Order: sequence, then C-alpha cells, then structure tokens
Amino acid sequence: MIRKKNEKNIFIFVFVIFIFFILPVIFIFAQTTLESQKAENQKAEEEKIQLEQELKELENKIAQYEKDITKTEQEKKTLQNQISSIKSKINQLDLQIQKGNLIIKDLTHQIKDTELSIQELEEKIEKIKGQISSLLREINEEDKKFLFEILLSEEKLSDFFINLTSLESLHYKNQEYLKNIKELKSNLENQKQKLDEEKTDLSRTIKVQTLQKQQNEEARKEQEKLLKMTEAQYQKYLQEKQALEKRANEIRNRIYQLTLPGLEVPKTNKELYELAKWAGDVVGGVRPALILGLLELESALGTNVGQCNCSGQTRCNHPELTYKTVMPKSQWASFEAITKELGLNANTTPVSCYVSGGNVQMGGAMGPAQFMPNTWLNLGYKQRVENITGIRPANPWRAKDAFLAAALYLSDWGAQTKNRQKEEGAVLAYLCGTSTLTPTCARAGGDWYKKTVMEKADQWQSWINQGIF
Repeated sequence: MIRKKNEKNIFIFVFVIFIFFILPVIFIFAQTTLESQKAENQKAEEEKIQLEQELKELENKIAQYEKDITKTEQEKKTLQNQISSIKSKINQLDLQIQKGNLIIKDLTHQIKDTELSIQELEEKIEKIKGQISSLLREINEEDKKFLFEILLSEEKLSDFFINLTSLESLHYKNQEYLKNIKELKSNLENQKQKLDEEKTDLSRTIKVQTLQKQQNEEARKEQEKLLKMTEAQYQKYLQEKQALEKRANEIRNRIYQLTLPGLEVPKTNKELYELAKWAGDVVGGVRPALILGLLELESALGTNVGQCNCSGQTRCNHPELTYKTVMPKSQWASFEAITKELGLNANTTPVSCYVSGGNVQMGGAMGPAQFMPNTWLNLGYKQRVENITGIRPANPWRAKDAFLAAALYLSDWGAQTKNRQKEEGAVLAYLCGTSTLTPTCARAGGDWYKKTVMEKADQWQSWINQGIF
C-alpha cells in the first residue's frame, strides 16, 4: 500500500515537474521555431517580390534589345545587299575593262599590220613610179628619133612601131597598177584611221570604266566600314541581351526556389560549397566536390527540381502530368505522406519526370537531391536527417536537408573513404541502387551518369584547390 502510495507521489512529482518546467521549455522552443520559420518565410517573400520587380525590368530591357537587334539585323542586311550589288558592279566593270584591253591589244596589232601594209604599198608605189619614169624616158627618146636613125637601127620599120606600142602599153599598165595601189593605200589609211579612232574611243571608255570602278571601290569600302560598325553594334546589343537573359534566368530560378515552403537553395558557389562541406563533414568526410558534382547533374544544384505535377509554379513544363502519372504506384503513398506532413499540396508539388516523344519514361524524384519518396521515407533517410539537424519534419525540398541526405547516401556506399573507385561506385549506386554496372544499370545510362558526375566533381575540386571559395 505504501509502495503504491509512493509510486503515486512520484508520478505526481514527475507530472508537476513536466507541467511547470519541461512543458514551458517545449512551448518556448516551439514558439521560437515557429517565429523563426515565420521570419524566414517573410524574408523569402520580400526577396521574391524584389526579384519579380527586377525580373519585370529586365524583361522590358530584353524586349527593347530585341527590337534594337532586329533593326540592326535589317540594317546589316541592307548594307550587305548594297555591298553585294557594288561588288557585282565592280566585277562587271573588271570584265568590261579586261575585254576592252583585249580589244585594244587586238586593234594595236591590226593598226601595226595596216601600217606595215601601207609602208609596203608606199615602197611599191615608189618602185612603180620609177619604172614609169624609165618608160616615159624611153618613149620620149623613141619619139625623138629621126627616120633615118630608125631605119638604121631597125631591120624593119614595123619593128620600131611594135616596140614603141609595147612601151606605151606597159606604161598604161603601170599607171593602172599604180592607180590601184594608191586606192588600196588610201583604203588602208582610212581603215587605219578608223582603227585609231576605235582604239581612242575604247581607251576613253576604259578610263571612264576604271574611274567608275574606283568610285565603286570607295563606296564598297565605305559600306563595309558601316557594316563593320553595325556588326559591332549588333554584337554589343547581343552580348548585353544575353547578359540580361542570364540574369533573368537566374532570377526565375531563384523565384522558383522561393516558391516551395522552406526551400533555401544557396545563391552563390561559395554558399553551395559551404553547405556541401558541412554535409560531407557531418557524415564522416564525403568530399564537397563530389556532392556538388552529383547535385549539379541531378537538379542543376536545386534550380530544377522537377517539371511535372507542378501546376501554379513559376516554371512548369508539364503541369498536366500528375505525380500518379510520372511515378510508380508503389511510390504514391509515401509521396502523399511526405507532402501532407510538410503541409504541401500533393497535386502541385513538383517532381522530376522524363518525357520523350509524348511518353513518360520515368519520374517522381523530389527536391535538389532527387530522392524517390520510398527511399526518403522508408529507407530511413528522413529520420537520419532529422536526427542530425534536429528539425522535424525533414524536407527533401529544403537545400540543407537535401544536401545532407545526398551526403548520407554517398557515405553509405563508401564515398567517405575518398577513394576514387569507391566514389564512382557510390555515384553509380545513387542512380542504380548498386555500385556495379549491371546490364539494367547500363541501359539506364549508368556509365554516362558516373562519368558525368565525376567530371563535374573534378571541376569543383579544381576550383576548391585554387582557393576560389
């Protein structure tokens, strides 16, 4: 009886201690946690509003750059067409000048040949003139002979007259030949004059064409100068637009990150490294570079946690594909339990999916670390994360929880040894559930996945070794 009374007294004492001491502490802790979460949400909302305003301004600037780029492109095309037209004219003038020079060369030969022919005719004329002079002298001498001289010198009188007739006939023929030659010479001289005139006209034309070509060359150089300036302006607009688009994309990603409650993906590489280092150290020494390389491939370091089951989100490629469409039925209950505990809508919380040719081939992974619901909930990772952080419930969309869970998984497969082969096996297991490249794992792209993660990890390690962070 006394024992029961003592036990009752002890129970009352413990209950009093709990009511007056422990319960207030729990209440204060819960209140502090709630206020901290509220402040965190308020801060995230303010950042989101600020980012949305900046994004709107960037989009307006990008739109203006697009107009400027379009206008500059049109100016480029106009200048290019003008340059092309000028080049065509220059080429045409070149051909005309070449053709004219060839004709002048041919005319020069013709003129030279004509001059030689005229010279030959002049020599013939002089020769015939000499012959005619001789004949005239002979005829004159014959005419002056007396009759008795003719009778003494010729056997027959008839021979004298025959000889005289022959001389006169030859004289007339020579005169006729001389006349023809003079006419031929005159024709050749006329021909030479025409050739000279043609050559002069053609030379004048070539000079004009050469001047036109020079003017076109100067116009082409001026247009090319303008085109170069326009191209430089175009490239400047393009670079500035690309820089704005890059910033706008960063803002969209950040807004997307802030859309999910409790999601705190770091903004900078330094913050990402610090988070990965913390997670790696907590689980026993997994390299931060390996964690970062893995999560960069899995979710672009938390900037793309899924494009399905995401209606109402800032970025959502397939809002029509629900979680029941993209993940196996065996995962549904775990996903519903996770979202319910976190106060999320199971029908609008994004999950990963792979859609090819209109067919869904795989999906259902959650958050930056891309854990499947069953793996997160039923294999103990949720509980282990909660035990380490002290924050309940653990959230696979919260960066801190996701990085820690990824580090735990890699450590479970030996990555904490920092042995390259063990790390590769852990990476392979992250995709396939086994550190061995089985035929099934190979078909799922295991070899590519392993190599890509390790390449990204090596890049991160290089930056870390350089002391960039």
